[in-house]
Amino acid sequence: MTLKDNSVNAVLASYGLRLAHLHPASEIVAIQRAVFEHQLGWDRAQLEMRRGEKLSESEVLKVFLPLKRRERGEPLQYVLGSVRFHGLEIHVAPGVLIPRPETEELVDLIIRSGEVPRCIVDIGTGSGVVALALKQAFQGARVVGIDSSEEALRVARANGARLGLDVDWILMDILSDQARLPQQVDLVVSNPPYIPWSEAKGMSPHVRDQEPAIALFVEDTDPHRYYRRIAELARSSSASLWFEGHHRSVVGAAEEVRATGFGNTEVLNDMSGSTRFIHAVR
Repeated sequence: MTLKDNSVNAVLASYGLRLAHLHPASEIVAIQRAVFEHQLGWDRAQLEMRRGEKLSESEVLKVFLPLKRRERGEPLQYVLGSVRFHGLEIHVAPGVLIPRPETEELVDLIIRSGEVPRCIVDIGTGSGVVALALKQAFQGARVVGIDSSEEALRVARANGARLGLDVDWILMDILSDQARLPQQVDLVVSNPPYIPWSEAKGMSPHVRDQEPAIALFVEDTDPHRYYRRIAELARSSSASLWFEGHHRSVVGAAEEVRATGFGNTEVLNDMSGSTRFIHAVR
């Protein structure tokens, strides 16, 4: 590592050069901000105001440690070990999907919907990020996080315990004949696998090769199977359904949900204007 000096500007410039082949400029800026916040405790405003300052040798080493691992292909969120989501610090690790901004939008839609659920079920909970954010928002509700991966549930349980948020974590494969939802559930949310395997080759390697395939991909022959199955499990209840989906296939997924008996099904856009979410009630 050779720097002109130990100034913040020199460090940022070095980051930009070394990550240019991996990320577009906008993502590099986001990485720089995340690293400085996580490693040095600087927020965005501090980073901008202190660009001309010089870092100590130990601070330089702290800032560059994540860069070396990112250059080896590890996702930054796994390197740092946590992400901010809806005001919560969520620990993540290989074996759980890294939360995306679109999923945070889904949580916002649910909170703003006016629904006051008493029992919420998050299917495919992963790190527990959606279940925990909804528990924080609806503190009087019972919240259940379901996943088919014990590895993911270990991360979710640890997050819940650290944050002091009481969520029931259940190991379950919802595609199995034995799968059942808790009684009296009135809101089901899921960000299920929805990327067809045929698209895997064109994806960024740091997503395709690092994040759990079970949380990302579905067979091309039945890309909506999780939406259909969740709707089938929920149709005997009065629950509303909330889904995140693939912008190119979410309309088809919504039709599958509607066909199971959820006649009032709508597709909602994300902040970029792409079709992304499903809301369904009977």
